[in-house]
Amino acid sequence: MNRLSRIAFLFLRLCAGVFCFVPLAGPGLAASTAATPAREKVIIDTDIGDDIDDAFALAAALNDPHLDILGVTAAWGDTGLRVRQLQRLLAIAGRGDIPVAQGPATPNTTPYTQKRWAEGQPAPASPVPSSVDFILEQARRYPGQVTLISLAPPSTLGALIDRDPVGFAKLKRVVMMGGSVYAGYDDTGYGPLKGPTPEYNIYSDIGSAKKLFTSGVPLVVMPLDSTRLKLDEVKRDLLFAAGTPMTDALALMYHQWRHLNGWGQITPTLFDLVPVAYVLDPRLCHTTPLRLVVGDKGETTPAPGPANAQVCLKEDKEGILDLLMTGLLARQ
Repeated sequence: MNRLSRIAFLFLRLCAGVFCFVPLAGPGLAASTAATPAREKVIIDTDIGDDIDDAFALAAALNDPHLDILGVTAAWGDTGLRVRQLQRLLAIAGRGDIPVAQGPATPNTTPYTQKRWAEGQPAPASPVPSSVDFILEQARRYPGQVTLISLAPPSTLGALIDRDPVGFAKLKRVVMMGGSVYAGYDDTGYGPLKGPTPEYNIYSDIGSAKKLFTSGVPLVVMPLDSTRLKLDEVKRDLLFAAGTPMTDALALMYHQWRHLNGWGQITPTLFDLVPVAYVLDPRLCHTTPLRLVVGDKGETTPAPGPANAQVCLKEDKEGILDLLMTGLLARQ
């Protein structure tokens, strides 16, 4: 009896009369059980500061160890002030190591509701990198590995395509909040649908949206159909009472948004949380392949032909909110 046979015999003797679980062994077993999943490389493009949903989406992303955030880029409107707001939020999260880049500034008629909070961060002492340069650099450095999470009008994406469509195509995919397929802003999720409406991110820059949807880069789209996610008063109170640096920052930004949003809104709709949640766990927003065409008025209409996007039409509301709440409250 050789040495391995003796070991097996003794093991069976020890297990006699009791249940023993024997793992299936094989070459590399130790390596496979010890291995950890590779973190998803992401860049987040955001128009933080107007609506409040970007801040909650970023908080969820910054709090999750499964993301390798290569950088955060400021898009649309006053991108210089957005850079300052991002730098302040990253410092509060203990993630000042994450680069911030600045996208093209544009006209913007939407109130910058969190302006006072953003101005609490001093202006950068040195020039901030261009978002277009930064994203292209990362896409070339990690070809086919970088997910661009787009939470803003696609002005930066349009500039990327204009600058270097081949470099833009090196992205793994774009996961975006945008569009309205079957449901619009007036739909509550209860009763018959009232129908699609032009969605803010798309109609703010229709030209760039058209370039994006015809670029050939893999798109995962979260339209209004799956992003009308309400953060109710009970959940807000739980978060704002937690007293962590991040929840305190969210509370201050929320109250500025509530006072200045111009829409009379009290309960935030967390549109931009859905793309982040999808990247963290695709089961939270199952997708359907569709061909979407961007119209001249900002419509995103299904059309015949090969699909150009994976589209989430129904989200797991409670699952996504659980992801936000448990992530932020776990650090109390």
